[in-house]
Amino acid sequence: MKTTNYTDLKANLKGYIDSVIDDCDTVFINRGNGTGVVMISLEEYNSLKETEYIMSSEQTMNDIRKGEEDLKAGKGIEVNLDEL
Repeated sequence: MKTTNYTDLKANLKGYIDSVIDDCDTVFINRGNGTGVVMISLEEYNSLKETEYIMSSEQTMNDIRKGEEDLKAGKGIEVNLDEL
């Protein structure tokens, strides 16, 4: 995680973008007066949006919680992925 100001970002934009993409880094860009933006990779953004979508469904979240409870209670089934 890196924090930078707008002037430094403009001077080193390629380096920051490479860091975000290559190192899965997050860059916080402070513009002053409590304003700014966050730079993340497209892959990370898509992952966040997918998580948001999954979590927006009450039924899906209930199913996930039920599955977790079943696993903790020893009700899981072992599956060989090569056999699927």
